[in-house]
Amino acid sequence: MKSLRLLPGTHRRKEIVKICFPFDQGLVNKIKQLNGLRWSQTLKSWYFFKKDFKLSAFYESFKGTAFVDYSDLKQKAKDNPNQEKRNKTAFNELSDHHKKILHDYLNKIRLKNYSPHTLKTYQNCLTVFLMYCEHTQKEVSKVNKAEIEVFMLRWKKKKNPSASYQNQMINAIKFYYEQVEEKNREVYTIIRAKKPKQLPKIISEEQVLQILRTANNLKHKCIISLLYSSGLRISEVLNLKHSDINFSNNTIYLNGAKGKKDRVVMLGIATKKILLRYLQLHFKEIEEKGFVFEGQNGGPYSARSVNKFIKRYAKSSGINNQLISAHTFRHSFATHLLDNGTDIRLIQVLLGHKSSKTTERYTHVSSRTLQKVQSPIDLIINKLNKNKTKDIMNISEPVSDIH
Repeated sequence: MKSLRLLPGTHRRKEIVKICFPFDQGLVNKIKQLNGLRWSQTLKSWYFFKKDFKLSAFYESFKGTAFVDYSDLKQKAKDNPNQEKRNKTAFNELSDHHKKILHDYLNKIRLKNYSPHTLKTYQNCLTVFLMYCEHTQKEVSKVNKAEIEVFMLRWKKKKNPSASYQNQMINAIKFYYEQVEEKNREVYTIIRAKKPKQLPKIISEEQVLQILRTANNLKHKCIISLLYSSGLRISEVLNLKHSDINFSNNTIYLNGAKGKKDRVVMLGIATKKILLRYLQLHFKEIEEKGFVFEGQNGGPYSARSVNKFIKRYAKSSGINNQLISAHTFRHSFATHLLDNGTDIRLIQVLLGHKSSKTTERYTHVSSRTLQKVQSPIDLIINKLNKNKTKDIMNISEPVSDIH
């Protein structure tokens, strides 16, 4: 039986449902009859705007003709259960006055060219705040710092949000007062939640090589090698175009990476070799579709799939796969460079960090940094030994390492 796959996505800053399938004129003719269907030359795909899409109706249209795989839509709903429904309900509960405030707020965010993810997060946060103002009958434009703090305390007690989400809520509210109301910034300096300071999770150089040896799929091997050898984020690898790679200079140009910043990173010689082999086998396909790592049904390869095969290869390599993800290779890249004497300011540039403080956390896990520091007990014993004092530890024979 023929097969259709439904994938969640974003197009022109709106959520969409994309239809993917091997070309079949019969399916194309049937799909064209559906209401609300659109074609994107950019995506090279048929799609619906999510707000117009009815899964049951779509399923009925192809019943007995094609198998409809909507597992990716189910997974997205599972990752964030009922959230969209709750957001729509919250928006509908707002008064027309507050809906107008939210509308102007979102337009301001769009003018600032913030990412779709930030826009959605800020929208959800400000909706919660506007609902609070509505229920407490407070005029939004007249709310002061003390009242915002009261809101934050009540909201925190009721929802118990993470430190990260608390800070997002504050940023969303601050954005409204500072950018829309154009009030002074210092008025909204609110005590922020402390994030837990966790050290980056890394693996050793030997473990990186073991995972690369275990990877028996050329595409997988290329992705892992790029994550580690160039310190790329998973999104940067998956959005990579053939034109971004300069094989002559052994560099990769990243256009509009995180924070909308361009940067150039090195392409490792070993990675270059396997990447060239991969491109030789798939060049025509890559040239037509754009992305170096194309997904099974069009568009960039899935980040979820990457993390799945990384965990699988880690497990086969005898590494605890619960502690490893695609981002582990970026952390390991930075730490291993530091261990091998690379200047931390250069590592900051390669990683694309805005602040050196972000990069400095790798000094806490660098063995080279630790080796520079001598334990105080060794300093004491060395001082005593210089004075030919009796061994303070009472060890007359050398002790071999315990394994």
